[in-house]
This record gives sequence, C-alpha cells and structure tokens, in this order.
Amino acid sequence: MTTPRRRADPSPPPARLLLSRLGSAAASGLQTLAYSSKKEGGGDMAPRNGGSSSNRRPGFVDSSSWRYFDSRAVGITSGDIPRHAWTVLHMLKRKGFAAYLVGGCVRDLLLKRAPKDFDVITTASLQQLKKKVFQRCIIIGKRFPICQVKMYGTKIEVSSFSTNANHVKGSKNIGCPEEFKCYNERDILLWQNSMKRDFTINSLFFNPFNFKIYDYVNGVRDIRKNKVCTVIPACVSFKEDPARILRGLRIAARLGFEFSSETSAAIRELSLSIIDIDKARLMMEMNYLLSYGAAESSLRLLRKYGLLDFLLPFQAAYMSDQMKDKSNDTDLMLMVIRAFAALMYFGSWESAVNFLNQDIGAPAPFIPETLGPSRSKLDNLMEQTSHLASLVKSSVDMLTSLDALQQSLAKYSKASQVLVSSRERERVLRIFEGLGSDLTSYEGTRGMQEIDYRLLKDGHPGEVRFVLGQVIMDTMNEVLPRASTEYDQLNMEASEDDLAD
Repeated sequence: MTTPRRRADPSPPPARLLLSRLGSAAASGLQTLAYSSKKEGGGDMAPRNGGSSSNRRPGFVDSSSWRYFDSRAVGITSGDIPRHAWTVLHMLKRKGFAAYLVGGCVRDLLLKRAPKDFDVITTASLQQLKKKVFQRCIIIGKRFPICQVKMYGTKIEVSSFSTNANHVKGSKNIGCPEEFKCYNERDILLWQNSMKRDFTINSLFFNPFNFKIYDYVNGVRDIRKNKVCTVIPACVSFKEDPARILRGLRIAARLGFEFSSETSAAIRELSLSIIDIDKARLMMEMNYLLSYGAAESSLRLLRKYGLLDFLLPFQAAYMSDQMKDKSNDTDLMLMVIRAFAALMYFGSWESAVNFLNQDIGAPAPFIPETLGPSRSKLDNLMEQTSHLASLVKSSVDMLTSLDALQQSLAKYSKASQVLVSSRERERVLRIFEGLGSDLTSYEGTRGMQEIDYRLLKDGHPGEVRFVLGQVIMDTMNEVLPRASTEYDQLNMEASEDDLAD
C-alpha cells in the first residue's frame, strides 16, 4: 500500500465525450431489431421509444425499443476484457453454449470506467456448468443461484438463463409464447432476462465474439442521460426486492447519476421496506454501498432519502449535530473524518493539513443527487479533529461497560450490543494514543510508507493506526491527492511502478 495519491487517470472521460461516442454509435452502428421476419433487421434510425410505465409493465413486449450496436463504435475492443473473463467465455463457447457479459461491467465499459468484476450469463444450466465446463466450480446462493468460477486467481460469477427464469418473482408474467412466434429466439431470451433486472443501465448484454452490445430496455439512452431508472415501474420493482433501493443509491453515488422522478419518488415512499431485508444481505449491500470510493456520496444520499437514521444511527446523529445551525458547513463532519484519517496515516498534523489542502483544492466531483462539497476552510479543524479522537476513545471506554452501553443504545432499539473486554480496550486505546491532545506536537511518522505485515499481524498500534487511516481515506474518496512527506523526498527518483502496491 502506498501513499495516497492522485491516480493516473481513474475517472471516465468527460461526459460530452461519452455522449459524442454514444451519439456516433446511434448514427452509424445502432440497429433496430425489426421483426417483420425472424431475422435480425437493420431497421431505420427512428428515435427510441419506451420509457413510460405502460411500456415497462411485466409481460408487455415493445420490440420497437430493442437495439444492438457494434462495441467498436464506442471504443470497446477485445483488449478491454481481462484474461480470466475471456477464458470463461471461450470455454463455454467450445462446449456449444452461448455466453454474454452482462450487467454493470457492460455499463462501466461504455462509461470508460474499469469494471470491478465481470459477470457472465450463459444458456448452460448450472448442472451443465458443473458437469461439462467447470468441474471445480461451486454453486452458491439460494435466492439467485450462480456458479462461482476461479480463473487465474480471480473469482468470476456465471449465471444461467434457465436459473434466472425459475427463481425471479413474477417470471411467469414475462412474455407469452403466442406473442413470440415471430421473434428471434436469442432476442426472446435476452429480453426476458433484461426485464427481470433492477435498472435499465444494468440490463445490457455484450457478446465480445461478434462485438455486439444488446439493449432491450433503453439502457444506453439512460446512460446518455445520466439517469438511474428501474426496468419495470419503480414501486413494483422495489416491492419485489427492497434491496434494489440500496443498489440504486450505490449506482447514483458511484457514477454521479440522477434518479428518474418516478424512481426517486418510489425510494422515498418505500424506503422503510429495507427493514425487511435479510440481515446478512443488508450487511453485504451496505458494505458495497460504502466501498470503492463512494462512501461520502453514499452517506449524503442515505441522509437525503431518510435512510441514514435507522441504518447508521450513530453517524446520522453526528452529522445532524455537526450540521446544526450551519447553512454552509454541511461537509464539516466529513472533513474532520478526513483530517483524522490523514493524521493517523501521515503521523503529523502538518502533513495531514498539506494533504487536506490539496484535497480541498481538487475539482469537486459532480454528483447531482447530493450536495456538492463546500470546500470549507480549515478553520477550527484541529479542535474538531481532536474532539473526534476524544469521542472515539470515549466510545471504546463505553464498549467496556455494560451499563454505559445499554444506556447509550436505549433509544436505538434495533442496535446490536457489542461488549469489549478490558484487555481489548487497552489494545484499542493504544492505537489512538496522543490523538486527543495538542495535535501540533503529535508525532507518529514512520520510516516507510509500505505496510509491515509482520507488525500488523502482531497488532502493533502504530501499524494498525497507519492502515486504518489509509482504509478510511480510500473509502471516502476514489481520487486522492498526493501529500508530500519526508519519505517521498527520499524516494523522488523511484518510478511509479516501484511505488505501486
């Protein structure tokens, strides 16, 4: 792990460039799937239809909105697909099964973002995958069983069209055999599957063997508009699966997209339904929501839609207290957390302030669903950061006293109680030792900026403090400015490859 720094080119190209590329695809490569016959038709380039609730109801077939286009028209080539995904696709093809990349990876490729994973869907059943293709794979999941394949040290999830049809609520309402007599079998299969997905921008299929991207629910249109829109009417979608609310917030937070008016209204109306989500699944969704550099924007969205109070009550209470009577300092709490994390990582207040000055001066990300950063000045930041450190230490003390813990959690009936032993209390307090006093005199710098895994395994307070600071900063921001330290000066001649993790 290295010093946090501005990555070479982590962000997607400007929106106007993406829109230009997608617009060019629409003009030159985007094809309507016409069905005067069973063959794939070129069709004319009439404007796309669909989008109204009537055209999105389960079972309604609106083939006028079905499209495909050449991925190369928007700069997506075979080189954008990693080796482990290609290997899975080739193995399925050699066994005679059709296979597609599906979901968020296709969306991210269109947005020129690096997908965090590549999901595959195939015409093979899970049993066929296990017996004929990937003998060492494991089948996981009860609600939506999938096949997990390990390839070149990377896990890739492979789902089946047949499993999807059997395990999705309301699947019997999707399509009627009599209506499909004039349709291509492949398009029937892809359309049925896309209608069971959460959001239009996650319902794209990519066949890298013929370079075709298939869109049956206006997903590309919504990407061009920076919109998050459910495939079927939002109220119906969220009632079927309340976890889609959290996934929608995650997508909007990470991509800087807006919700359609219908989707936004449904989130507000059905927000309390997330209480019914299984605890294990809720924990998984929350981990995803607060990961990959989207924690800050995710917290803003949770607060905007009234979900923060019962999902993260302590954080909600702290944010409310910090924002009380402060019309222009809505980012103070997040700034203090950044300062606290930077102090743990760099080991001195001066280095932490240098880091934060770069962070404030950096261009603010455009996240229309949230309030943008106010770039608050660093006035009184030291006092607030010291106060936060004191609160952390007080919390540790509270977790060792059953009476104090019960009293603190009395107004949060659903909160879990976790009691910490006295021995663990002393270990944790050593991590934050010195952070609650005069921060200008605090000295916790290290002679290196790499993790010492031996010390970390032994629970060395300084090493744990260093790693904790890095984790918090990486969680809060996807793009972090580089701060200058003495170690950096000693390694000025080192290449980026040498410094990379």
